Amino acid sequence: MGYVAVQGGREAIERACDLYESSRSGRNSSPLGLDQIREQLPLAVDRVMGEGGLYAPDHAALSLRQAAGDTFEASLLLRAHRATLPRLAESLDCSSSSMRMVRRISSAFKDVPGGQVLGPTSDYTLRLLDFEILEDPLARRQLIRDRLFDGRIDEEEVPDEFPRVVELLRAEGLVEDVETGEDEPFDITRRSLVYPAPRSARLQAMARGETGGMLFLAYSSMRGYGHIHPTLAELRVGYVPLLVRNPLTGEDVVAGEVLATEADVVSRFSDPEGQPRFHVGYGMCFGQNEVKAISMGVLDRCMRAATPSSPAEDQEFVLSHIDGIESMGFSNHWKLPHYVDFLSDLDRLRKAQEVDRARR
Repeated sequence: MGYVAVQGGREAIERACDLYESSRSGRNSSPLGLDQIREQLPLAVDRVMGEGGLYAPDHAALSLRQAAGDTFEASLLLRAHRATLPRLAESLDCSSSSMRMVRRISSAFKDVPGGQVLGPTSDYTLRLLDFEILEDPLARRQLIRDRLFDGRIDEEEVPDEFPRVVELLRAEGLVEDVETGEDEPFDITRRSLVYPAPRSARLQAMARGETGGMLFLAYSSMRGYGHIHPTLAELRVGYVPLLVRNPLTGEDVVAGEVLATEADVVSRFSDPEGQPRFHVGYGMCFGQNEVKAISMGVLDRCMRAATPSSPAEDQEFVLSHIDGIESMGFSNHWKLPHYVDFLSDLDRLRKAQEVDRARR
């Protein structure tokens, strides 16, 4: 059997890129506008922003279009662009109690201060294809808008702040106090991870981790390969103020706001210091990505296990495998030429077979 190199070289590669662009842009359909992607595929845009580590809806929409909908590739494009941008300032700590709420639920309590806010979700519908959308999408959109805004809520009925449920439990001494033990947050974009990693580094790595990978590990713990069977104390989706310090006046100013998802999960209680308390885990990520935030909260608690007994409790195992961009890059590199390696393996195999035949 003979092995020959691919013919064509640079010209073949250029034509392959042209073919990809042709297949991505379609045949007869109208080109996708960034506003269409951003407004009609918001969850995909949010996922790419989170995994790319850059809050930029227009750039995320552009990367999705360029990647033909491949969220791994789109996240890679966005994170690569992020690496070229200057660092202008560092954001300051802010409380999520001032979040401009879009959605807020608790599965731990029926009634919570401020009330349950269902917001935009498909959680309570049957997962069936809706073919009515195909009939007259513009008319359907207008119908939905009329149903929504004819009975809108007065501003006075919406609280200015929604107290966090986990803080109410903490005030009663029912949940553990989690200390980070750090004066300054660990910046994983400037420093390499070392194990055991501080909690701020773990949360950062998970905040830009791949949703499916994190769900897989969290689910393994929920099913019994670990000890975390969570209850969702609170899930929030809303706009968080972006605080920065004015370099001229030294005052804290609001530079804008960021859509984020936050989850507080509580799990089984224990008696570590003479007082039984619930364990608590925390997750927060860009955009509306509820599965990721919940998985992040579960893994946050898992990785605080004193003695790891499952993959989800092992920091190095979790943090080394949840980065979708690194995972995709390593998997994709096998598509590149490995002629030398493979020919070397072939030579070794043939020699091993010769030795085996001689011994027989």
